[in-house]
Amino acid sequence: MARLPRLTLANMPHHIIQRGNNSGEIFVDAQDRLAMLDLMREMARRFDVDVHAYVLMPNHFHLLLTPKTEQGVPQFMQALGRSYVRYFNNRHGRTGTLWEGRYRGTLLQAEQWLLPTMVSMDLNPVRAGLVHRALDWPWSSYAHSAGIQHDGLISPHALFWALGNTPFARDAAYVKAVEAGLDRDTQEQISHAALRGWALGDPEFIKNLQHQTERRVMRQKAGRPTARTALVRESQG
Repeated sequence: MARLPRLTLANMPHHIIQRGNNSGEIFVDAQDRLAMLDLMREMARRFDVDVHAYVLMPNHFHLLLTPKTEQGVPQFMQALGRSYVRYFNNRHGRTGTLWEGRYRGTLLQAEQWLLPTMVSMDLNPVRAGLVHRALDWPWSSYAHSAGIQHDGLISPHALFWALGNTPFARDAAYVKAVEAGLDRDTQEQISHAALRGWALGDPEFIKNLQHQTERRVMRQKAGRPTARTALVRESQG
């Protein structure tokens, strides 16, 4: 079966996953992770892409991006992937591919899914059993979103700003949401959409999105999430 073209549009959040080949590790040490973050900063500037959140896992990474142009995400990911493989192979004396193939990703209805996707990403190390708390994993944007440490890579989304009228209120609301976590159904919807490349949103969002692209955006009829975090309610209240 032919692969579907990637679903990508300007000014819309994209949840991206890139995995290592054969589930192999893509970072050997802190120097590798810092190199990846440096390259992300460079590519975000070059291709005019806002990075709202990230998490670097041992054998994959997640990004939450909003491009200013339709080709922003593909250009960002292609340049990032090639540059990091070149760096990694040179440093570690290896050759060949590092990635399992094409990156996976999906478009999100921001109002419903952007903040839960951020929470999901920040809890990834906890779900993987690497740490007990999101705060304990140093290779994510959680410290920035929680107001603990500034990260120049991050461009907060408007919905994050809407969590509170002050930095303290926003940070506290986000920390509360991460501590509350996500129910299983919400987490499965986020993961499934990103891995399968289907858009994530309510029926009206899917209908409008389908009018903007010839590519199918959903395998079946879309529906609202059955459960959301308190974070979404706070941001819309």
